[in-house]
This record gives sequence, structure tokens and C-alpha cells, in this order.
Amino acid sequence: MTLSGLEVRPVWVGIAAARTEPVDKPVRRRRIFIQVIVGAVLVILVVALIGVVAARRLAEAEAVNDAAKTANLLAEAVVQPVLTEGLLTGDATALAAVDRVVRQQVLGTSIARVKLWNPEGRILYSDEPLLIGRTFPLGADERDVLSNPTLRADVSDLQAPENVYEKANVRLLKVYRPVWTPSGRPMLFETYFRYDDVTARSGELWRGFAGITLSSILLLVLLLLPILWRLLDRLNRGQRQREALLQRAVDASNEERRRIAGTLHDGVVQDLVATSFAVAGSAELAAAQGREDLAADLRSSAGTVRTSIGGLRSLLVEIYPPNLTTAGLPAALADLAATLRSRGVEVSLHIAADLALRPDDERLIYRVAQECLNNVAKHAAAHQVAISIETDGRYTLLQIVDDGVGFDVPQSLADPEQGHFGLRVLADVAGAAGADLRLSSAVGAGTTWQLRLGRR
Repeated sequence: MTLSGLEVRPVWVGIAAARTEPVDKPVRRRRIFIQVIVGAVLVILVVALIGVVAARRLAEAEAVNDAAKTANLLAEAVVQPVLTEGLLTGDATALAAVDRVVRQQVLGTSIARVKLWNPEGRILYSDEPLLIGRTFPLGADERDVLSNPTLRADVSDLQAPENVYEKANVRLLKVYRPVWTPSGRPMLFETYFRYDDVTARSGELWRGFAGITLSSILLLVLLLLPILWRLLDRLNRGQRQREALLQRAVDASNEERRRIAGTLHDGVVQDLVATSFAVAGSAELAAAQGREDLAADLRSSAGTVRTSIGGLRSLLVEIYPPNLTTAGLPAALADLAATLRSRGVEVSLHIAADLALRPDDERLIYRVAQECLNNVAKHAAAHQVAISIETDGRYTLLQIVDDGVGFDVPQSLADPEQGHFGLRVLADVAGAAGADLRLSSAVGAGTTWQLRLGRR
């Protein structure tokens, strides 16, 4: 916008957004509940994804452990009792006894292969007869198990020579531990579990784990919903109380302004008017008596009193606008403009004819205009001010433009002068009314204020 050749920079700052304590927006329970439900769903999905990975690993480890326990039990209760010294020398009777027990009680849907080794790496027994008597080098793990008796499980290497008869595409879990003949001579007992069974078992375990985890999260969300409802209800009540307190503060401020203005107008101003008349009469009487010096002093005193009366009346207009409730907003703004003109500032005032504002909106516009013009008078050192109120059917726009010295808006908002809270109060009041209060200024470029209200 241009005012007498001055172009105001169109860099706008929202005052309401920059204040220290923003006005609370109404709490919408439905929206918050939807947000909570969406958040809960996202949490469940994340937990489910992490849980699938973690549960699968945990379940697989547990399934491997179950297989190891099964192999350990078979070794203790089934295989070792039928071992004899003849097995070490390849005795057919000993081999037949072990083979009968293995095929009847060990081999099944889960266990695909059984082997018995001596410490030198010779296979003493296998359910695959072609392996019996063959020698293969034992791995470090197998030798360690024989030296330090323990139970161990790992995925079988199907490329190893002793697994030549295994199917290449069948994954096997090898579980091995030492067993002993009646004389105490060690052998290595190996069982090969089908890994599909391990995978199936791990799937059962992780599905159970995931089901418990997800149902627990859902139950927690359901338990939290009533608590959230109560908290939102209390928040709504607190917000209504704060709004009521703000309205009471504004009403009390208006009432106090009205009381102070009435007291000054009916008391001090009337007394000063009477005093000015009395002093003026005394001046005329002194002049009639030929006492010109006294008459001049009295006329000067009367002029001073009249000046004070004018200043007080301007102050009364600033404190409380009597025309706002009687003659309306245009007359009240005209009084503000007249007060500014009395200080030597050229003021233009344009108000659209079809405003049709509510009383609350008129009071808000007046308060903003009053505060802005006070700032112009105190700080702007302006020569010209343009005040306009326009409407487009949807919004009412108050705009005040001055050609003063301007100021650094971000710096002033970030570090206001001590005791200057007028703009913060206006920002709170404008925000509570749903209005948008903005300004544009720069050092040496004047200032533009805008208040935009939605038509209601």
C-alpha cells in the first residue's frame, strides 16, 4: 500500500502467533480420539513388525532347544541302554539291537538320520547301512563335545562327505552329544532333525507370542480411552473457565474504564470548566477596573485551564469511547482520529457503509484501532495516518497505515520493552475472537496494521 509516495513493504507477521501464551483452540474429542486410534494402529503395526522378527528368532531358538532336549532324552533313555562293547568291533548282534531300537523309537517324522561315531571318526552305526564302517574326519566341534561332554546343535552342512546320502534341498538340524558303552568308552551320538519341523514349531511359538503382545496393546488402548475421555472433559472445562475469566477481565476493564471516564467527566472536568469561567470573569472584571497586568495573568490562567480541559477530554475518549455505544463505531473512530489530529497528524478515515457488525466485533475493532493509534502518537513520529474498514462479504478488514519511522518487527516481538503488554493483550483478545491480527513494518518504512474478522 502507498501513502504519499511511501511504499510499505508487504512483509507480514502474525502477532497472535508470536505471543508468549497462545490462545487455546477448542478441544475436539472426536478428532483426538481418531488421532489416538490411528496412533495406536501405527504402534501396533510397528510392534507387530518388530515382534515378528524378534519372535521368529526367539521361537526358532526355542524350537532348536526343544529338538536338543528331545535328542538328549533319546540318548539317555533309549540309545545308551542298548549300547554294548560289540558295537565297537562291528558285532552284528550289537548292530541289530541298536538298529531295532533306533527304527522303532528314534526315527520318525521329525528325525531323519541317526549316526554313532567313535573318536577316530569311524561311523559305528547309521540307519543308512552304506555309511556303516566308513571313516570321515570329525570337525572341531565334534571333537570338543567328546573331550568336554555337552549337548550341541547346529545346522548340518549338506556338502560334507558324511552327508552324501542326504537330499540336497532338505535342511537338517544336527544335534549331537557323547554316549558311553558299559565300560565307559565314548561314542558320538548324532541325530538329524528335519528343519521344516523346527520352522513349524517356531511359527507356533511366535504366533502365540505375537497374539499375546498385540492383544495386550489393544487392551491397554481400550483401558486408556475412558481415562483420555475424562482428561479431555476436564481440559474442556478448564478451557471454558479460562475463556470465561478472559471475558470477565475484558468486561471488568471496560467497566473500570467507564467508571473512571464518568468520574473524570462529571467531577474534575466540570470543576475545571467552572474554574475557567470564573477565572475568565475575573479577568474581565480586572480589565474593567484598569488592572491590565492582573487581567493578562488571569486570561493566561484561563487559557491554561481550557487547554487542560481539552487534554482531559481527549484522554476520556481514549479511556472509554462514549460514542461506541451511542453513535456507533464510525463516530468513535472519528473521535480517535480527532485526538490524533490535535497532535498535528493528518488522519484520513474511510469506513464501508455495509459493515453490519456485531457489538463484540465493534468493540474489538475499536480497541485495536485505539492501541495502534496510541502507538502512532507515542512512537511513530508520523505525519500521515490512513484508517480504513472494508468488507468483502466474508471478512471485515481494519487497516491502519502510517508513514512513521517504523521498527524491527521480529526484534520487537522477541524482546518487547519492559511493561509494554498492550499488543500482547490485543493478540489474546483477537485470538479469542477468532480474528487475525498482523503487522508489516521496517525501520524507516512506516507501519501497517491489519485486523481481519470473519463475518458471523
